[in-house]
Amino acid sequence: MPSNPLRPIVPAADPVQERNGVPLNEPLQERNGVPLNRPLPTIRLHPGNDCIVQVLDQRKLPFDVMMNDLLTAADAASAIRDMQVRGAPLIGVTAAYGMYLAACAETGSDIVGYYHQAQQSLAVTRPTAVDLFAALKRSATAILAAPDRSARIAAALQTAQILAEESIAACRAIGEHGLPFIADLAKAKNGAPVNILTHCNAGYLACIEYGTATAPIYLAHENGIPVHVWVDETRPRNQGARLTAFELAQRGVPHTVIADNTGGHLMQHGLVDLLITGTDRTTRCGDVANKIGTYLKALAAFDNGIPFYVAAPSSSIDWNSCNGLRDIEIEQRDAHELRFMEGADGDAVKEVRIYPEHSPAANFAFDVTPARLVTAIITERGVCPASEEGLRRLFPK
Repeated sequence: MPSNPLRPIVPAADPVQERNGVPLNEPLQERNGVPLNRPLPTIRLHPGNDCIVQVLDQRKLPFDVMMNDLLTAADAASAIRDMQVRGAPLIGVTAAYGMYLAACAETGSDIVGYYHQAQQSLAVTRPTAVDLFAALKRSATAILAAPDRSARIAAALQTAQILAEESIAACRAIGEHGLPFIADLAKAKNGAPVNILTHCNAGYLACIEYGTATAPIYLAHENGIPVHVWVDETRPRNQGARLTAFELAQRGVPHTVIADNTGGHLMQHGLVDLLITGTDRTTRCGDVANKIGTYLKALAAFDNGIPFYVAAPSSSIDWNSCNGLRDIEIEQRDAHELRFMEGADGDAVKEVRIYPEHSPAANFAFDVTPARLVTAIITERGVCPASEEGLRRLFPK
């Protein structure tokens, strides 16, 4: 697959300041001529060719920035499967752009069969995130309603762009609905930083802009509300340490990376005020499938009386499922992700094996948090209890 490498990013320096024992991180402005104090594009059309889609290769962050060229629907499927792109909203948008690439390359007379094959090749890439399937259904419906090839290309592109715009609007609205929880805690703490724990990456890198779980955090920071984020490293791919920490440093949001198993200890000692996570699939009854380890955080939060919020755009709600443990397929990924870790060694990025070569490993990508452990679900339409009644109140249709 062709790629357009940009300049390398030097990891952010360690925090150099503290306030009440909480480290403050200097905002990143520029490294080697690369502006880092604004979001990078997660997906876009190639500036010189409308039938090439570019995605930010998130496997390279935070050490390198690379935009990969997607020329075909198969390229888009590989980008999703190989986690060049990840995060439920971005996976959905990428799948829609994959259907657009299929339209650009349309061949043969069996139009329905051609697009069904493209849709299926994209659908099998990741089984858990519901955004993928909703985006593909919407894209295929729009494409097959168009009368000719030119109209099908236009319909596919318009659908992908609308999905991206809807994701941006939903994330912004989630931020606005979640902001009062942080503001109220800040007021109760008399201006002391609100300590927020999150898991994995549910930021703009998982979406288009704002992110889901990070949207209230970013709005709080922009409004001068002091916050500090505990960032779970999120094994095995370390999306918290590599991606969420990168985002927060871009924005100048105070944060500290912690080992995944540290959260319970912090909660026991009063160092966490609330938890916010994203979701890859939420059932209509409020069960939440999210990155592996989320369930354990919810248990610890429940035991310590700390609110546990889930930021869930409506695109991630599975209205056909109720019992998450029974109905949601949990993706199992290659054990290589567990056996090896990647990091920077000077200017080189290296991969090293971290446990015995012949020890078997099981790599479950997600777990299910029962609705009873979720304080509330934050959607683009407002906040509701994690229940079918609560979600139906916000989304009656």
